[in-house]
Amino acid sequence: MPRKARKKSESGIYHIIMRGINRQNIFEDDEDRLKFLQTLEQYKGKSGYEVYAYCLMGNHVHLLLKIGEEPIEQVMRRICGSYVYWYNYKYQRVGNLFQDRFKSEPIEKDEYLLIVQRYIHQNPLKAGLIKNEEKYKWSSYCEYLGEAKIVNVNYIFDIIETGREKAVEIFIKYNNEESNDSCLEINGKNPIMDEEARAIIKKVCNVHNVTQLQTFDISTRNRYLKELKEKHNLSVRQIERLTGINRGIILKA
Repeated sequence: MPRKARKKSESGIYHIIMRGINRQNIFEDDEDRLKFLQTLEQYKGKSGYEVYAYCLMGNHVHLLLKIGEEPIEQVMRRICGSYVYWYNYKYQRVGNLFQDRFKSEPIEKDEYLLIVQRYIHQNPLKAGLIKNEEKYKWSSYCEYLGEAKIVNVNYIFDIIETGREKAVEIFIKYNNEESNDSCLEINGKNPIMDEEARAIIKKVCNVHNVTQLQTFDISTRNRYLKELKEKHNLSVRQIERLTGINRGIILKA
């Protein structure tokens, strides 16, 4: 069956989601996240797009972009290709990192643009990673409150209010409202996001890297696996994906 044609945006603005192939993580540490943001900034000039919001999660990324000189497909090929090349070299791996086809939705109205940026910035909050949006280091929320490095904050500020100081005040109030916004979604998300799951594994197992669980003796490893499943509600698939431990071993623990 042929793929459904991607909806084109008359405004050139898109909400985009990229996720790891088989839902695997695309960021292992802060160096990876920083590299992705550097890549996003690097291609702004080459591809002529503007960034209005972003949020980096464990196994997926949200972007709010206005496409310029190049079509959305070419823009995403540049960003994804560059990051994957670097990631594969760092971790000595081969093959795809991102799911083949990124998801996108066109943004045609200012009202919905504001909703989408709030939805993006509230992602870590709703995942239970933070209690305040300002505390999340890997979203564009703080660029709106301080120094803007990647994001064109003026575009949204001009929609909200003409004066900068008042616009920031309204922005903060709007983004801190409790919301049930339903924008572009990833089907079949885990009940516990991978960022949080990784933190749980590190704490429970007292390790710096979740893959260290592979090196434990069988008895200790199985005790931790059982605790992660029964006390912390991590799924077998999620533990397998994060730790690299065989599914059969996790099931028997």
